[in-house]
Amino acid sequence: MNLSRLMVLGVLAERGPIHGHQIRRHAELTNVEAWGGVSVGSLYRELHHMEDEGLVEPVRSEQVGRRPARTVYAITHEGWLELHVLREQAVKEMRYGPDPLGVALQFGGFADDRDHLAELLRQRRHGIANALESLGAERGRLVAKGYIDNTTAAVFRRGEVHLAAELAWHDECAEALVGEGAGRP
Repeated sequence: MNLSRLMVLGVLAERGPIHGHQIRRHAELTNVEAWGGVSVGSLYRELHHMEDEGLVEPVRSEQVGRRPARTVYAITHEGWLELHVLREQAVKEMRYGPDPLGVALQFGGFADDRDHLAELLRQRRHGIANALESLGAERGRLVAKGYIDNTTAAVFRRGEVHLAAELAWHDECAEALVGEGAGRP
């Protein structure tokens, strides 16, 4: 699944013809790299690949002041077809990635070092709590400024729910995991 391609085609479909800098700016404003895995640095390259494949087409060039001229792109009929396929795949696909925490807990050799495990879990919990607070604040800021619509706000909220679940797991299990090794010889 090429998430950069999905994002570029989706933005062009929603906003109409725009140049690559505007697509990149939209990616930066929504922080899609952090929560969606879209590499902001690859957007221009992906745009050029899609032009070569006939999924987008240049419609004009714009120049503002002394800035370099920028090519304005539009989604083509083939691009619309590709967008439909990509978004259907993305919605239907349930992907679970590698779980470094699970591997560390299972195979990390913490049996003789429960104090260190407890400290690492406290630090992790603190990081998750901070990320949850930041994500909620960022969603609120972007909504208040009108930078994101309800669908994008819902995507942010989904991230908050995931972080809250992880935080709840920490509250439920962390002490039990640390205490599990107590009493071992």
